[in-house]
Amino acid sequence: MSVTIKDVAKAAGVSVASVSRALNGHDSVTPDTRQRILDVAARLRYMPNSAARSLITQRTQTIGAVLPDLHGEFFSELIRGMDAAARARGLHLLVSSSHGSASEVGEVLRTLRGRVDGVLIMSPHADAVTLADNLPAALPTVLMNTRLAGGDYLSLSIDNYGGAYAMVEHLVACGHRRIAFVAGPPNNFDADERLRGYRDALKKRLPKQAPEILQGDFSEESGYRAGLAVRELTPRPQAIFAANDMMAIGCLFALKELGLDVPGDIALAGFDDIPIARFVSPPLTTMRVRIADLGSQALERLAAAIDGQAMPRLAHELECSLVVRHSSGAEPALETDTS
Repeated sequence: MSVTIKDVAKAAGVSVASVSRALNGHDSVTPDTRQRILDVAARLRYMPNSAARSLITQRTQTIGAVLPDLHGEFFSELIRGMDAAARARGLHLLVSSSHGSASEVGEVLRTLRGRVDGVLIMSPHADAVTLADNLPAALPTVLMNTRLAGGDYLSLSIDNYGGAYAMVEHLVACGHRRIAFVAGPPNNFDADERLRGYRDALKKRLPKQAPEILQGDFSEESGYRAGLAVRELTPRPQAIFAANDMMAIGCLFALKELGLDVPGDIALAGFDDIPIARFVSPPLTTMRVRIADLGSQALERLAAAIDGQAMPRLAHELECSLVVRHSSGAEPALETDTS
């Protein structure tokens, strides 16, 4: 038989209410009584009934996170940031992924109903109709990297457009004129914004150069395929800008297989600054996104909303910073990486 709160109260010689107050940290219990109750609870191996506690507090102490994928360094860093912020607040994190469609996002959101105090959502399929149909109106929600910035939901995103624009400017400053772009998956907010930044910067800085776009899907394999496709391009690009680091790393391997030196024969750059980016050879020039900070700040905003704090509905963007390493062929004077 499991030990109940009544068993703890009887063994400690106090009321059930006193045990409840002691276990929940209320000031109305004297230090000596609190310690006696805690000692008895530990000796009896009492485990609080989380379901009963939720009925009383109307809180599950759990945050839901819906992500488009759980694979790769970007998502591991994102979850790391969320988890650190959650643990600092005594909260638990329940993570799920939705790969395919708006209906799958809806299914995940319905599964989370009643299990979480709030939800973090990053999904290219999180449109207004899907959220309205599957989220309780009163459930605190923070959207990450989505087109639905502001409006009825708190939102936090990366400055994907500005980061991509700045990277093209950097490659132009390095003397590169034919700059190809490895795009991310279609109908993906991050990918679309980075492609838009590439196009606009190219039009501004190199108006006579037509965009040259190779399709990818954010995976290392798609970057590898894009790198192999470079041999079919005439003339060959002087630089390749991949929409994320995983594709850039895949591309790097393909270019080496083709016998091309990076950056001697062709320069290369990525986006995100995942941890491995500095350890490949040559080290990868990239746009630094503080991925863990995105996760932690999103959770902090959500926790504040759960606690009833008034939060501005304006979309908040996290800035990116250029990290110049050897792969882009920059002169040493341009080096900005301090890692």
